[in-house]
Parts: sequence; C-alpha cells; structure tokens
Amino acid sequence: MPSEREIRRRIRSVRNIQQVTKAMQTVAASRMRRAQQAVLASRPYEERLRAILNELAPNADPELHPLLARREVKRAAIILVTTDRGLVGALNTNVIRAAIRHSEALPASAFVAVGRKAIGQLRRFRQPTTAEFSGFSERPTTGDTSIVARVAIEEFVARRVDEVYVTYTRFINTLRQVPTVRRILPLAPEDSAGRSAGGSPPATLQYIFEPDPESVLEAVLPRLIELTVYQAALDNAASEQSARMVSMRNATDNAAELIQDYTLAANKARQGRITKEMLEIASGAEALAK
Repeated sequence: MPSEREIRRRIRSVRNIQQVTKAMQTVAASRMRRAQQAVLASRPYEERLRAILNELAPNADPELHPLLARREVKRAAIILVTTDRGLVGALNTNVIRAAIRHSEALPASAFVAVGRKAIGQLRRFRQPTTAEFSGFSERPTTGDTSIVARVAIEEFVARRVDEVYVTYTRFINTLRQVPTVRRILPLAPEDSAGRSAGGSPPATLQYIFEPDPESVLEAVLPRLIELTVYQAALDNAASEQSARMVSMRNATDNAAELIQDYTLAANKARQGRITKEMLEIASGAEALAK
C-alpha cells in the first residue's frame, strides 16, 4: 500500500490536472457557442440555394453543365473532414470509420483529407489521398473551404472521379454529433434531409429565369459546392468544440472522484500511522513499567 506522502503527492497531481481540464472545458464552451451560432446562421443559405437547385434542375439539360453529368461510377473521391487537435473523444474515430466503410462499398476511391487527424489516419491505413489540408478546423472560412471545393470540382470535371462525397460530423446539439456521408457531385435535387430525391415534387409556383436556366446554373452550381463544403466544415467545428467540452467535463468529474478516493486512502493511511505510533508508545511504556 502506498504511503501517505505518496498519496498526497498523487492528490496534488490530479488536482493540477483537474484545473487544466476545467479551464479547457470553459474555453471549449465559449468557442462552442460561437461555432454553434455560425453553423446555425449559415444553414438557411445552403437550404435556400439547395431549393434553387431543386427548381432549376428539372428545367435544365444535364448535358449542358458538367457538374450535373451522371456517369458510370468507376472511381469516387471522398472529402474527409476531421479536427486538427485531439481531446474530442470518439469524434474523429467515428467519422473516419464511416468514411472508410463507405469507401469499401465503392469500386475505387481516393480521399481529400481535411484536418491533421484525417491526414494521419489515412496515412496509417495506407489509403490513397489526392490532397491534404489542415489548419482551419476550429474557425473555417469560405476562403479556406473554397480551395477544397475547387479540388473536388476539378477532379470531377476532369473525369478523374465520377462521384464526390463529403464525410463530416453533423452538429445536432451539444450532446449529439452524427457522422454524415453526403454526395455532392454530381449534383441532384435533394429533399430537406439532404437525400437525393427520386423525382422532383410538383411545383406550386412557376419561376421565370433570366436570361435562362442554364446561365443561372452556371453561376449557382459552383457556389453550391463551395457552400456545401463550407457548411460541412462549420458543422465539424461546432461538433469539435461540443465534443471537447463534454470530454473535458467528464475528465474534470473523473478527477474529482479520483481525488475523493485518494483522500479517503490518505486518511486511512494517516489513521494507520497514528494507530501504529500509539501502539509503539503503549508498548514502550509497558516495557518500562516491567
């Protein structure tokens, strides 16, 4: 059994770690609020742009724009969005597992790694990688994500891939983040849940597009890809801060329980030491009396 001094030393070490995890929890909670506001503010823009695509696609010939072209799938690209840092629980593990599982269902695939964790794990698993990006997982900007979107568009237009997917962690709430695989190329009308619609619903309103639907598609479709990747990065950033806050809170609670257990053990060791000293004194006094 460890001595009382050693137990007290362990208590000080755990208490120091608890202070660090509590500070990280506070920082993550502050960043989570900002990231949550950003992801919720940007979703209506993507939904509206997606609604425009749903209106435009039935009126445009898929052969007139390369981003609408459907081809036999021989090779696909998967944009894997993860964090740059750890301490987020199983967040990165779950999304990487979902991406690799989806790639196994495809004839062939290559990854576009976004985030240091994705880069490291894809190298570890020896997965083919087309491009690697890092450094903007916490506060992504459109300037950062537009580069990723351009790589995906170039790969698809050049016919090096026939489909493009983005895999990220969708932010639902503080306690729930869902690994999501979403096809972004070729573009197709989607329902409100992000699934490709089998057929366009009957329109209640008829729109007149100027100069024509094809010209509007030419301007809208690349922006939709960029916004979809940007939205995925925002979702992943909010999920990262939420997962880190929960992980640090659990670590802080576990440290408190460990301190309590160590304090109890230290008290027992102290009581045992006092009892031993009293027995030694009593034994010495009895020996002198004889």
